[in-house]
Amino acid sequence: MPALSVSSLSKTYRTGLLRRSTVQALTGVSLTVEEGAIFGLLGPNGAGKTTLMKILLGLVHPSGGTARLFGQPAGTPAARHRIGFVPENHRFPGFFTATQTLHAYGRLADVSTAARNRRIPQLLDRLALDGRGDTKVKTFSKGMLQRLGLAQALLNEPDLLFLDEPTGGVDPVGRRAIRDIVLDLRDEGKTIFLNSHLLSEVEKVCTQIAILRDGTLVRQGSVEELTAVDRVYDLLATPIPDALLNAELPLSPAPDGSAPDSELHQYRVRADDRATLNTVVDRLRDADVDIESITPLRQSLEDYFIDVVDAPA
Repeated sequence: MPALSVSSLSKTYRTGLLRRSTVQALTGVSLTVEEGAIFGLLGPNGAGKTTLMKILLGLVHPSGGTARLFGQPAGTPAARHRIGFVPENHRFPGFFTATQTLHAYGRLADVSTAARNRRIPQLLDRLALDGRGDTKVKTFSKGMLQRLGLAQALLNEPDLLFLDEPTGGVDPVGRRAIRDIVLDLRDEGKTIFLNSHLLSEVEKVCTQIAILRDGTLVRQGSVEELTAVDRVYDLLATPIPDALLNAELPLSPAPDGSAPDSELHQYRVRADDRATLNTVVDRLRDADVDIESITPLRQSLEDYFIDVVDAPA
């Protein structure tokens, strides 16, 4: 059973004084997130990301379609019992200490007193807030507040964690710390649903991504699959003789190849099929060229994302 499944999901908002106008926030969205995945939901502002997350959390009812968490309808007590949520702009009472904050949110999540007394010190230690339990929240930095938000989301030991812009406004050191925590949670078998505009962070942690545009799902897959440039490879090898470079082979120096006096040079191979790539490799070996590596060429997730959202509808 997947951790999350959405089928033909749609949402229409009514607006205006007499609610006669409509805004289509989601149109026929279907996706599946398997257990243990780190799933990134991407899209420009107004694409429908927040609406989709609110439906999954049970904060908004869909106009059509279904959304399920571990087989249970989204928004039901059975589904909510297994999730944790870190909103983008959480606001903790500044006069609370970190420990008081976690106790208050733990009570709201129906976590027993005994479980809170056991879990809170563990979470403060895990999230590098040990020694800060008696510190007023109003003195916390942005990074500390984000880690405190993660702590409250983990109090009920959820199986599925929703993170809305978890590293927004956090410095590089804080982003690295949060990223490491997310990866540790993945290794423990938890499923992470991540909504973020920081594509470099998404690229580093997500196993699967989906891109929304104008309320419609336009791309879904692994980062590696989606960002691979079709049939183009980076080749790292000892210098290739000019005779081979000038031969009728799909081989050329890479635009960012290494300096001529370097032991290894970078080249670009465009092979339409496996046989062509093997032919290139065989010709290089015959010429006593030592091959260090051959890797599929990838564009950055940011470049791929811009290409998708800017493409004609």
